[in-house]
Amino acid sequence: MNGKSALGVLLVIVGGLAVLNFLNINLGAIFGMLLPFILIGFGVLGWVNNKKIIGGTLIVFGAILLMGKLGGFLMLLLAIGLIAGGLALFKNGSRRSY
Repeated sequence: MNGKSALGVLLVIVGGLAVLNFLNINLGAIFGMLLPFILIGFGVLGWVNNKKIIGGTLIVFGAILLMGKLGGFLMLLLAIGLIAGGLALFKNGSRRSY
């Protein structure tokens, strides 16, 4: 893609977002959820192309953003894991005598 094509794509995207904003259609939540995945994808692409520092930085930054977005879900998984671990200790602890 040459410079004129990239500028054309950029102008179409910006114009489309302006029209959607005029129609009161807000895509901020969608872009906010997609941004971590885009950063992780670019990081993996950089990592594969031997740009380890930039790729690793993008992967880490995308993962941090993703943890922020999925914080409630991750806490639920942690709570389930803690409950399962506690139940396993109760089951195994009743058979042992010290």
